[in-house]
Amino acid sequence: MKESEIKLKALKEHVEEKNITIMIMGLGSVGTYLLDYLLSRNDEGIRVVVVGRSADKMESNVNIIRIGALIRGLNKSSVVIEPGVDFNNTQQMAEVFGKYQPDIIVNSSRVYSGLKYGSISWSNLRAYGIWTPLSVKYIKNMMEAYGMAESKAIVMNTSYSDAVIPWLKTAGKNYPDFGSGNLNHLIPRIKYAAAELMGIKDFWNVDVVLATAHFHDVVISKEGHTEGMEQLLKVFYQGKEAELSQKDIFEKCKIAMPVDGKRNIMNASSNYEIIKDIIDGIREKEVRRFFSPGAFGEIGGYPVILDASKDCVDMRIDTSVFSMEAMRNANRQSIAFDGIENVADGRLVYTDQLLQKVKDRFGVTLPKEVAFEEIDPVAELLIEKIIKPAIEA
Repeated sequence: MKESEIKLKALKEHVEEKNITIMIMGLGSVGTYLLDYLLSRNDEGIRVVVVGRSADKMESNVNIIRIGALIRGLNKSSVVIEPGVDFNNTQQMAEVFGKYQPDIIVNSSRVYSGLKYGSISWSNLRAYGIWTPLSVKYIKNMMEAYGMAESKAIVMNTSYSDAVIPWLKTAGKNYPDFGSGNLNHLIPRIKYAAAELMGIKDFWNVDVVLATAHFHDVVISKEGHTEGMEQLLKVFYQGKEAELSQKDIFEKCKIAMPVDGKRNIMNASSNYEIIKDIIDGIREKEVRRFFSPGAFGEIGGYPVILDASKDCVDMRIDTSVFSMEAMRNANRQSIAFDGIENVADGRLVYTDQLLQKVKDRFGVTLPKEVAFEEIDPVAELLIEKIIKPAIEA
């Protein structure tokens, strides 16, 4: 039996027993919003375990979410706080995984918290891939602990999964099943835009299939265009493909958004969407589609199918609209705009263009390739030579 089948079989049993444990690693703004959404399900069959370092911060965040949920009459799920956990300590995390035996683990932690890395890189580099060593730093530790605990949880990662998950996979390490983030944020914009162009009110009946990587999620959302790259996109309404111009759709995807922590409502929502579709799909014995960057260790973002219509639950990348080859090619083209030339054999390869921009803008020379064993020192270099000077400037 494949590992994914083992995970789904265990989850299916716990869904049926109404005994689901969801673990949130890191209770910053993403984790706190996600906790709020999970409690709002009002589901007695769910226990949420929040794991982090600061007991006082976690307790106050949990308390306000629990009280707010109860005011709304939505607080049947239980919450457990597990404080004092260092995400650099794999043994400690392995003990936590073993203690609670989670069905789903969500990594919402950040090495350098309180900062949107893109606030530095977008204006200077128009690329986000530079931060990949920072984005992978904690999740690699968690996945090592995951292996030590022999966990069978479904794992979701929240930071630059387009390249992070493939990096872990090609290094031969345990890796998350799914990512959340910008691809999930772009789909609703496209639905709203298509509905407006078609002159219909039921935008919720617009169906979108898209495969693209982080750069185009960002540039379409921020600027309403694709830098000249045709996207692998199909839009359907009432079962028929809508004949709409990509240019017209993407122009309408540029909508005003906050730039502070409220943006993390979207990231938390995309985590929630995947969790909801998996749990409710199993409960209702349905077929559901959701979107994930880094799905199953693939570079870029993909549509994913959960098929719980049969006795054996299955999850796979959806190739009903676009072939796997076409989606892989589109994602590799897209992620190159973000400064990632390749992720292979446990090595992250930056593009020459990104390296030159980093040298010109920040006076920093990055290595062309970053081996898995070099993640920590390169992450430290990014913090000391780019992030801290940018903040202090």
